[in-house]
Amino acid sequence: MIKKIGVVGCGQMGSGIIQVAAGAGYQVLANEASEVFLDKGLAGIAKRLDKAIEKGKATAEEKAKIMGNIVRTNELEELADCDLVIEAIVEDINAKKEIFQALDKVCKAETILASNTSSIPIGDLGSVTKRRDRFVGLHFFNPVPVMKLVEVVRALDTSENTIQSVKQFAESLGKTTVAAKDTPGFIVNVLLIPYLLDAIRQYERGLASALDIDNAMKLGCGHPMGPLTLTDFIGLDTTLFIADIFFNEFKDDHYAAPPLLRRMVAAGYMGMKSGRGFFDYSKK
Repeated sequence: MIKKIGVVGCGQMGSGIIQVAAGAGYQVLANEASEVFLDKGLAGIAKRLDKAIEKGKATAEEKAKIMGNIVRTNELEELADCDLVIEAIVEDINAKKEIFQALDKVCKAETILASNTSSIPIGDLGSVTKRRDRFVGLHFFNPVPVMKLVEVVRALDTSENTIQSVKQFAESLGKTTVAAKDTPGFIVNVLLIPYLLDAIRQYERGLASALDIDNAMKLGCGHPMGPLTLTDFIGLDTTLFIADIFFNEFKDDHYAAPPLLRRMVAAGYMGMKSGRGFFDYSKK
């Protein structure tokens, strides 16, 4: 049974996973190599909880309980007795493999290792460990405290017991799970990324303004966010990175990144996080 959780990485995704797990009553070890990033991640959790208190959606007592369930650490060795460790670091296969090699050595034999990757094959990451039957994909969505979906990704060697254990864990966080085969992009991104790329291509071709493309999809299809705003939210660099992975895997032009996307990333237009993407966020 999963009782103690480790999360490696306290960025936007990692801190969100830490928050919902601690909120569900789990003891969560939050791991970052840098004290600066650890401070930033935990401060982000506190800020989100403060906003929830302001809106009447949480209490000061609930915040104190959640923050009290979080233990900070800079050492992977301290995750040794966790029942589940979720990796949520940068989307870089070599960096992730390095983390999992280290975790495989220090964690107890029963520990399940999971990756929150949105695009890298789970089997590739699990191949560096000696616990392939206890290696799985757990793909949360941003922002984690709000989004209800978790993709549970089974690699070739992942056991049914592992799948059921992480499925029950995710559902205990109030999430709905879907089962996905281990292929780049899983379910959501393999369908979403081509849609975003097509929107960029049409904008690049002059079909309509960025605002009109977004309003058309919001009001015409009932989407909560237009495709270009969504690309800004995800990050243009992240979108480009995922598109390149898909194209290299499938060799399908539908996944080829538009030239405009490459030029914008090269110019530093990363979206909301940089203050500029298809829209200007510098004054917001």
